[in-house]
Amino acid sequence: MTTHPTLFVSGAGGKLGRKVVELLLERGYEGRIIAGSRQPEALGFAGVESRKADFADPAGLTAALEGVDRFLLISTDTLGEVRQKLHANAVAAAQAAGVKHIAYTSMPYPEPGIIVPMAPDHYATEQAIKASGLEYTILRMSWYAENLLQALPPVLGSGKWFTSAGEGRLSHVPRADTARAAAGALLSDHVGSRVLTVTGTAALTQREIAAIATELTGKPIEVVDVTDEELTAGLQQVGLPAGVAQLLTTFDVLHREGGLSMVTNAVEVLWGSKPQSVREFLAANKAALGA
Repeated sequence: MTTHPTLFVSGAGGKLGRKVVELLLERGYEGRIIAGSRQPEALGFAGVESRKADFADPAGLTAALEGVDRFLLISTDTLGEVRQKLHANAVAAAQAAGVKHIAYTSMPYPEPGIIVPMAPDHYATEQAIKASGLEYTILRMSWYAENLLQALPPVLGSGKWFTSAGEGRLSHVPRADTARAAAGALLSDHVGSRVLTVTGTAALTQREIAAIATELTGKPIEVVDVTDEELTAGLQQVGLPAGVAQLLTTFDVLHREGGLSMVTNAVEVLWGSKPQSVREFLAANKAALGA
C-alpha cells in the first residue's frame, strides 16, 4: 500500500495558490490536500481541507501544519523586514510541525547586490529554508507575463514605449505556468533539495515584445530608450507615486543587466508540458491589450 504525502498550499485564496490547488485536483492527486489561508472559510474547494494559516501567528501556523509532509510557501505580498519575519515564522512552523519538504516561490538571482527592492526578502527566506535542515525546492519564478497586460495597453494607446531596459532580455512566464511548476514540485518524488529557475520559453527584448504586440493588434509601437532617471521622472509625471516609479525602474535595470534573461525547462520538468510563449499568451489575452 502506497501512502501519498499530505500536501499543504499556503496563500490558497490568492491567484497563484488557488491555481495550484486546482491543478492538484485536476491531476487527480489521491493523497490529502490542505489549503491554507488567513480566511479559510472563503476558499470553498470541494474535497480539500481548509485551515487557517496566518504567518503572523506562529503557534497557529504550527498547528495548521501538523501532519503535513510537503509545504508550498508562497511569498506574501508585503515587503521588507515584515515579509522576512513572516516567512521566517513559516519556516520555523514547518520545522516545529515536522514538515519534510518546503517548496518556496522566490525570484531569479536574489543574492546581495541585486537592485530590485524585494530581492533581500527572497534571499533571507532562501537562507532560512537552507538553515532549517528540511529538504526544499526553491522555485525562482521569472516575471509574470501578466505584467505585460498592464504595461502594454497604455503603450499601444500612445504608440510609444519608454524604457531603460535597452537590449536586455527577459523571459516572461504566465502565472498559470508558475502554478504548474509549483504543483509539480509538490507532486515530485525527487529526493533531496534543489534550486530551480522557472521561466518562459524565450528571453525577449522590449522591441521584440513590441513587435509581437503590434502584429497582434495592428498598432505600431515606437520603443524609446531613456535613462533610469528619465524613466522614473516620466512615470511620476503620469501619476505614479515616487516609490512605485522607482520600483518599476529597478525592473528595467535588472532587465537591462541580464538578471531575468535565463531560459530553463523547469516547467516542463516539473509538470510535463511547456509554458505558453509570450506570443501565445498575448494572443490568448488580446482583448486585454485594448483595455
